Parts: sequence; C-alpha cells; structure tokens
Amino acid sequence: MSNNCYSFDVLVVGGGPAGMAAAVSAAESGLRVGVADDNLSLGGQIWRGEESSPSTPLAKLWYTRCEAVQVDRLGGCRVFGSIDEKTLLAETIDGWAELKFDKLILATGARERFLPFPGWTLPNVMGAGGLQALVKSGVSVAGRKVVIAGTGPLLLAVAAHLKRFDADIRLIAEQASWSKLLEFGLCLISQPSKLKQAIDLRADLRGVRFVTNCWPIAAEGGNKVESVTMRAGPKTWSIGCDYLACGFHLVPNVELAIFLGCALSGDFVQVDHLQRTSATDIFCAGEPTGIGGLELSLVEGQIAGYAAAGASQRATQLFPERDALRGFAGHLNRAFGLRPGLRSLATPETLVCRCEDVEFARLREHKSWRSAKLHTRCGMGPCQGRICGPALEFLLGWKVESIRPPVFPVQVETLAASQQVQQ
Repeated sequence: MSNNCYSFDVLVVGGGPAGMAAAVSAAESGLRVGVADDNLSLGGQIWRGEESSPSTPLAKLWYTRCEAVQVDRLGGCRVFGSIDEKTLLAETIDGWAELKFDKLILATGARERFLPFPGWTLPNVMGAGGLQALVKSGVSVAGRKVVIAGTGPLLLAVAAHLKRFDADIRLIAEQASWSKLLEFGLCLISQPSKLKQAIDLRADLRGVRFVTNCWPIAAEGGNKVESVTMRAGPKTWSIGCDYLACGFHLVPNVELAIFLGCALSGDFVQVDHLQRTSATDIFCAGEPTGIGGLELSLVEGQIAGYAAAGASQRATQLFPERDALRGFAGHLNRAFGLRPGLRSLATPETLVCRCEDVEFARLREHKSWRSAKLHTRCGMGPCQGRICGPALEFLLGWKVESIRPPVFPVQVETLAASQQVQQ
C-alpha cells in the first residue's frame, strides 16, 4: 500500500460548489491550493458528472474558473483522521496520504435526512438525491414508476431531473402545508433568480401530481418495493411504484469539523464573519455552517478562500450578498421544518439502525445515544451513525456525543500503515 505526502498553503476538503469557490478564490491569490474529495471529479452532489458538460451557466462558470487557476485535485481521497494540527490522513484509490496545510477550509456539504418507517429498508426505497445520483451515473429509470416524498425544494429538483430521463413520476408528496409553502413562495419575490428556478421547475413538472400535508407511512413489497401507503390528513391510500425516493431535508456533514475541534452552534459549525471556525487556521463554508442552498454555498466558499489567503478586503465585499442569502436560508428552514407527527412513523418493529439491524423498541429502552450504542451497537455499522443518528435526534432528541477516528470506515491496512508513521 503506497503512501503519498502533499503540502499546501490552503487545503480544501470537499469538492462541491463551496469547495470549488473556496479553492478558486484562494488560488487567485497565488497560493498553492489543493482540493481533496472522495469523488473522482469536482461538483459534489449538485453538479455530479457535469464537469465535461455543465448543465447550467452557473456550473459552467465555476468549472471554467477552476480550470483557469492552478489547483491540485485529489480525487478519490477521503479524509479519515489526523496526525497533528496541520496534517490530515486520507485514504486514496491506491493507498493513503498525508495532507499538510497552513490553512484548512472544510466544505464537506450535507446529506439527506432519512426517517424510518415500516418497509423503508426494502430495495429501491432510497434517498431522493441518491436516486438522482444513480441516474446521473447511468442507471435507467425510463418508464419506471417513481414516488418522491419528504420535504424541501430538493424533491422538485429530483422529480424534474428524473422526468427528463423519462421516469413515470406518480406522486410528489410534501409533508409541509400549503400555508407554509405559500409563505415560502412570497419570500422568493425578493430573490428573482430563485423565483425563476421555482417557476421553471413547476413548468417542467406540469401534470405531475403534487400533494402537501402528505407523507409515506409504509412501503410494501417482496424482493423490492412494489407499493407505498401514503397519508394526507385523515386519508390513506396505496400507490404502486418501482422506486420510492425519500428525503426529509438535509443534515450538515459536521463530523470532520467536530473531530478537528471546531465548535458548533446548534447543529452547524460556528463561524465568524470571515468563515473562521473556533479552531486555529480552520475555515468552514457551505451547508455545514447552515443549510442555505447553492448560491449561499458559493458565496461562503469565496469568502473562506479569500480570508484563508489573507485577502480579507475582497472577502468583505461579499458580505452583503451573503447576508441576503442567509435571510433566504432562514425562510427555507422554517418552511420545511419537520412536523412532530412524523415521529410516529416508526413502529416498535421498525429497523432504525439498518447497518446493525436494531429495532426502534430496543432503542426506546435507553435514555441516550451513548447508552443505546453500548447496548445495541446502534451507529457502529458502516455508516457510523450518519443515517440513524439524525433520525434518532428527531425521534428521541438524542445527540451524537463524540466523533472518534477513523471519521469514515477505512481498510485495516490503511489504519495499520498510518499508525506506523505516527509512531
């Protein structure tokens, strides 16, 4: 197993829009900049697979800017630990690497929140963004019946994307109420670009059934999902499907930030006006600092990149734009907050930790995440609590109490080799 050592003035962890913006902004100041991402190409989930053919002018702009500066790309590179305050450890395609830096920018993005309900572990029940990623990777959904459920603007974006690939979208179920959506729609008036996006999405989805106050209560099938039972108010009904794509808004990826000693404010990484965290020489941008969408991630990334490069004056010029976009983010999170009734979806027999097959009834015997983890192995599987952790935070109010290395699962030989170096 080979070992490489890289050294950067500014290291960016995460190659999505926030990471791309941070890397470009830091590189424009003439510094040596590296971007480490577990994907082979830049773009993150939102621009996955678009490097050679961007789908929007905004994506094309940022890929062009990335090409115009000197940035070292470390694709297929997943950070799992550290040696010291200035050196991270990462597993790579052909071994592992030491990543040394003077300044670090965390742009680790977010993931979908899943809520357990009977049948949610059936094959072809998956995250809305997860199904979109599969389609971007070449999986065909032509003619397949798809139900999309959960909450947030991502549902419409995924539905529109799948429809372009000839999926049969049977239903889009949004748990938020019409009144919440109307309130959110009114705030778009002050955001012309986002208002246009919303109008375009609704036009793309003309004829597709869209129901509010609606969510799945059970998925049914044998070897894979065949139908899903939906609830809207007092009414329940069953609808046949080949795929059930669920996503109950987003959860920030803050595990690496916590591991590195960055303080949180609520569920998000705490940053100052220059996107600096509480840890020395570590900045953070994008969804880990607050779920706010693509445009806010790009602006925060630029501010972090300029600040890390010492170009604070250029960073301050972006403050008004960031402030306006943060206001929009507040409206977004208020509109799509989860209703308390969703806590009753899981039955005693429902698997909550799907990695370790832990049922909800066993978890309710405990008072904390730590107790449940010690007695049931909940959160100790391959996902390391990234799926069941946010679900249990919503269901039982538990918080993950600590992050220990490795931050991600890695091969035993990687751990052994890196430990030898540290000794």
